[in-house]
Amino acid sequence: MPASENLTDNPTSNKNQGGVQSLEIGLSVLDVLINHNEPMMLKDIAQNVQMHPAKCHRYLVSLIRKNYARQLSDGRYGLGVRVNALAALGQTGFNQNNILERLTHIANEIKDTLHCGVQIAKWFSEGPIIIQSVEPDSPISIITRIGSRMPLTTSATGQLFASYQPDAVIEPLVKAEWRIEDKAVIAEKWQHFNQMQAKIRTQGYATVTGDMLMGINAITIPVIVPQSAQSATNDKLSVNNQSSFDNLPLEYAITVIGTTEQLPMSEQHNVVEQILAIAQRYQIA
Repeated sequence: MPASENLTDNPTSNKNQGGVQSLEIGLSVLDVLINHNEPMMLKDIAQNVQMHPAKCHRYLVSLIRKNYARQLSDGRYGLGVRVNALAALGQTGFNQNNILERLTHIANEIKDTLHCGVQIAKWFSEGPIIIQSVEPDSPISIITRIGSRMPLTTSATGQLFASYQPDAVIEPLVKAEWRIEDKAVIAEKWQHFNQMQAKIRTQGYATVTGDMLMGINAITIPVIVPQSAQSATNDKLSVNNQSSFDNLPLEYAITVIGTTEQLPMSEQHNVVEQILAIAQRYQIA
């Protein structure tokens, strides 16, 4: 009898109900990476799921294509950016007190006010990852999919985070993006990058004008989350408050994205003020 017909009303028989076996196998491979929580060789992954390495490799290729896994330069396999994004959602939860919910409300109001796309990013060890995107109600929409890692050198999101993280953390990631071997060129570019970091810290936000996409501008505002804000609505998150960044790491950022017409850089200071006004209404100021 086909599996799809072998159904009963007995709750204990749920495991026998119709499903997609290949998906379950693929998730079993992913479970191994999650449980191990550090890069693994193919043979070790295959041994854990009791599968031939060639077959296991095919599942890993699919997981990599969907950004749930990644392959390192030494051949080992580790978790991809989408797993980190899901972890961020799980850590914050979905109750009225949580940070992501509050930031999403802000993002939606910014979208309605500026008619631009808005995204929320969180810092992870490999860089800033988009954990929420809000698409504007307009014919022209620029949005980044959840789980995407933003480059530190060419995106407003990345440049903002790069300006509020220790150089020891940022420098190797930035140099990996440049892919330059000439030490003199690297030194010169790093000097310019340091100047950009100082400017962003002084003004309290980052901007790009067509650096990633021609004709597309972006403005990113930092958000600092005190530990107590994780559980209390009366605690305020800090947005663009320079004194808040002295002793706290940058965890979250809000980015507004639009065309040159939607988001002209000549109006960037007014845009920042509008974002701050919206944030204050949600006790984030």
